[in-house]
Amino acid sequence: MPGSAKMNYRNRRLLQTVSCAVLIAYTMLLVYQTLSRGGPEVAAGDKLSAKAYHRDRNLAEDRSTNEIEIPQEGFTTEMASATATIKPPTTTLDDVFISVKTTKNYHSKRLPVILKTWFQLAKKQTWFFTDTDDPEYQMRTNGHMINTNCSSSHNRKALCCKMSAEFDKFLESEKKWFCHFDDDNYVNVPRLVRFLGDYNPRDDWYLGKPSIQAPLEIIKKEKKVLKKIKFWFATGGAGFCLSRALALRMTPVASGGRFVSTGERIRLPDDVTMGYIIEHLLKQPLTVVDQFHSHLEPMKFIRRDMIEDQISFSYARSKDEWNVVKIEGFDEEQDQNRFLSLHCFLFPYFSFCPRRR
Repeated sequence: MPGSAKMNYRNRRLLQTVSCAVLIAYTMLLVYQTLSRGGPEVAAGDKLSAKAYHRDRNLAEDRSTNEIEIPQEGFTTEMASATATIKPPTTTLDDVFISVKTTKNYHSKRLPVILKTWFQLAKKQTWFFTDTDDPEYQMRTNGHMINTNCSSSHNRKALCCKMSAEFDKFLESEKKWFCHFDDDNYVNVPRLVRFLGDYNPRDDWYLGKPSIQAPLEIIKKEKKVLKKIKFWFATGGAGFCLSRALALRMTPVASGGRFVSTGERIRLPDDVTMGYIIEHLLKQPLTVVDQFHSHLEPMKFIRRDMIEDQISFSYARSKDEWNVVKIEGFDEEQDQNRFLSLHCFLFPYFSFCPRRR
């Protein structure tokens, strides 16, 4: 073989060997990258999972300190509200609208002890809803006596009429909380305000205490069909509170006198109508608060060491026996319903309270 031909042959073999080595190296590099990364789709999935993991871990850590950084992508406000723990806004006495339902027959019998005791702690926030003009008590309440022009009877329509007036007056006030009580209730005002401070008035809240052991069942005609419905209601005799957010949801069936027509349609009194609207129509459940008390329960079972933690009290007389809180203080003839003694136990600095030694 001539020398030149032999040289060409060697060069071709070398070139083939180099090309083969480069091809093998490139192939091995591709295989290595594929195996180490898991392919393009797997790599993207791993990257997304890692991002989600760190996001969720950060959210969990932030939730523990109530400081949440909300991701801007793929995270709606609804999702944020579901995961965030938001502290309720500060509640003060001026945020509360307190209404007391009464009637002309009870002005001189029930109002004096209220005006002497707990009303003094909430003069600007408490309004009395009655059924007649009464210049004396209009003056004694600093103009906070409202004549609803409702009937003075205790029938269903009269009761709903007054509750309707209370509800509308609250809406006008633009306050955060509506709290209703009866004229046989004592209200521990500072405790009420502290209690409401645990709830957000921008959320729907129906706070009170039922007087029955099971939900009320009624038969109602809906679309020409009789249906049995069940719902809880907070008894007005113990008092109850509504957040402003819930009250605004109620306006289509409760404001501007519509509360009365709703009560007439289902033929139920005021506190039951309130429960019907909230629990049945709006599907907002009652939050039971044991610290509200009505005369339908035995007051004597409220222990002395628990009195400061209660929100409302009541009283009743059955034959010769009084259903009252058992508390020392004033003579029973002077303080039959025990509101004076109760008030002095809670707020001994009032001038009429006996000085403790």
